[in-house]
Amino acid sequence: MNKDDEKYLVDTAHALANAARVAILPHFRKAGLTAENKEIQGFDPVTVADRASEAAMREILADRLPDDGIIGEEFGTREGSSGRIWVLDPIDGTRGFISGTPTWGVLIALSNAQGPIFGMIDQPYIGERFWGGFGTAQMEGPQNRQQPIPIATLGARPLSDATLFTTFPEVGSDIERGGFEAVAAQVKLTRYGTDCYAYALLAAGQIDLVIEAGLNNYDIAAPIGLIQAAGGIVTDWQGGPAHDGGRVIAAAGAAQHAAALDILRTGRFTEG
Repeated sequence: MNKDDEKYLVDTAHALANAARVAILPHFRKAGLTAENKEIQGFDPVTVADRASEAAMREILADRLPDDGIIGEEFGTREGSSGRIWVLDPIDGTRGFISGTPTWGVLIALSNAQGPIFGMIDQPYIGERFWGGFGTAQMEGPQNRQQPIPIATLGARPLSDATLFTTFPEVGSDIERGGFEAVAAQVKLTRYGTDCYAYALLAAGQIDLVIEAGLNNYDIAAPIGLIQAAGGIVTDWQGGPAHDGGRVIAAAGAAQHAAALDILRTGRFTEG
């Protein structure tokens, strides 16, 4: 892949994010927005904004890159022949979206057979966009519109100095919550409830760790591409690849990753 190819792919990701913004923002914090529940047990909401966002992105891909595959949360998989796969979460954090919090985001990843090679997290309401891959990681926001600035993770720091995030206090199962709480007992600060925005903060050098469980591939592909480009590490709780989802740990540096992984992997919490 040459530089022109890479630029075209990055430009395509920006076009996807721009289209998603147009589709989503008319519905955010608007009276009368309803959400369907996709789960028989529990609550997994989907709105007209989720579907409109993914439909808009798929339309662009059909025009610009018709041979590329697509995996999307709302409309499933489209097979491709190019070897590239776009992994889309049209609104990651729909619970936050319907609650009016600006912690949700649009996730756009480009993957190949080995996993994500590019990732973008876009927060339309506050106008922040983070992206990384092909040797660079950048962001833009209200203070630097159309003038992206480079971003990087914090790098290696002691676990005792770390800030740790997760979305749900329960994390996942009782066992998974036990693992998270064992790590949380060793860090300086633990925060909850930010959905994909926590991964953007990690890539931008604000926090050290995100630990979650029960993720799907479309939840984590974009954060992996972005964080790895910014100098961070993303694995499963055993230190292996995480792009299929499940239990995930994202770290700003090798020290935080190794220390937290030691707790999660070696049984300092009970696996059953």
